[in-house]
Amino acid sequence: MEIALGEEAEASERALVLRARAGDRGAFGELVTRYMRRAYYVALGLVGSHDDALDLSQEAFVRAFRARASLDPDRPFYAWLYQIVRRLCFNYLRDRKTRSSRLEQAAPWLMDEVGGRMAESDPARSAERSELRERLEVAIEALPEREREVLVLKEFEGLRYREIAELVGIPIGTVMSRLYAARKRLAESLRGVL
Repeated sequence: MEIALGEEAEASERALVLRARAGDRGAFGELVTRYMRRAYYVALGLVGSHDDALDLSQEAFVRAFRARASLDPDRPFYAWLYQIVRRLCFNYLRDRKTRSSRLEQAAPWLMDEVGGRMAESDPARSAERSELRERLEVAIEALPEREREVLVLKEFEGLRYREIAELVGIPIGTVMSRLYAARKRLAESLRGVL
């Protein structure tokens, strides 16, 4: 039953891609609706700013619409869109002179794991949690782009190693080593706080 639902979703997406490729704005709008949240969260994880992530994810859809003729109906739309989001984010980071913006919302997974041990009702614990969140945001923002990208895809998007390897275009072993390095850097940055 689950396989049938997956095949049905793939067929539905394929039909939308074919219609969008032919210029159907409604079909492209449906693809935007399906993937706008994922595009935003990937951008947020990579650039660390809510406003910049909104701008970049919207720009990705504009560029995707302009390039819709190159859509391949036999490949997942999100894999194609992800490459656009990724390039935009990396170009933005490379061109940005200062790193003053912070990662505002993209680390709930670690806060839940670490902060879950701290009682929310206790004001002292709440202050500790706030300090930890700030340190975590700075630590994630300080990660090298390639490590941060893999961390975002694994922890925020919940993708498997194979899926990350396909999206980024690197071997699974490289995904694992980048993820290991990112987690190690985070642990070093947060040593003494946890």
